Parts: sequence; structure tokens; C-alpha cells
Amino acid sequence: MNMHVSVHRQLDALLRNDLVAFTQKAFAELTPGRRFEPSWHHEAMAYCLGVVASTRELNRLIINVPPRSLKSMMATVALPAFLLGRDSTLKIITVCYGQELANGFSRQTRQIMRAEWYQRLFPSTRIDGQGAEHMFRTTAGGFRMATSVEGTLTGRGGDLII
Repeated sequence: MNMHVSVHRQLDALLRNDLVAFTQKAFAELTPGRRFEPSWHHEAMAYCLGVVASTRELNRLIINVPPRSLKSMMATVALPAFLLGRDSTLKIITVCYGQELANGFSRQTRQIMRAEWYQRLFPSTRIDGQGAEHMFRTTAGGFRMATSVEGTLTGRGGDLII
């Protein structure tokens, strides 16, 4: 086997299975030229987010780290893309203090999911049409919805609320 091909397959496997590595790739997609330096707090956040998202052992999580520590990038932007890549039927709702911020995070998640590298990693996960700024669906019926604390969520349910 060509060693070059093997390295690419290993990198793709890492991105499909490691939230920190995926977040680093997403960061590069959204902020070209800026540097992401993974640290212990990214590993800690990824571990806790993984417990909440996959095991349901923990259903409430508060992340307290200083501003500019990538908590929003990891939890609100990268995590929904990562999870929808792994299971495109998930229903994910994100809530921010303001609708404009919520919509911005939604646009970033959508940008990641439309990137060539994402589509290579998760070939069965596709966004169904354009969708509204605050919400998009996958072709498998999952979605990512963004709202604010003053927005409406009545009648909506999700597998994960961030």
C-alpha cells in the first residue's frame, strides 16, 4: 500500500473519531491562517462533551474557561457537525444569548459540513437544500437548529440541546 494513502486514511480516521482533531480542522476551515494550538483544556472539554453526547450518563454540563478558549467553537460549531457526520439523523438544538450569534454559529457549522474534507470524511451526511439561516436539515432527517434564549422553542424537541 502506498504510504501516502495510508497517512491520509489515518488522518481521516482521526478526524472522524477525535473531537479535538476535528475542531482543529474546523478551525482551519473557518479561520484560515490563524493557528490552533490544542491544550489540555480542549481535551477535557472534548471528553465531557463526548460523555454528554454519546452516553447520556450526564445530561447537564457547564463549561467554565476563559474567553477565547474555543468553547463556543468546539461545543456549538464543531460538535454539531461532528455528531451529524457520525449520525445524520440526530436532532441538535443550540441556544445562545442572542439570535444573531446563534445564526452565525449555524452558518459556521453549515460551512464545515459543505467543505470537501468533511464530505470525504462523512459521505452519507448531506445538507438537504439551503434551509433557513437558523436551521438546516440533513437528507436523513436530522437537523441543527439555532435559537436564542428569547427565541421560540415550543413544540421542538431534540436529541441534544447545547
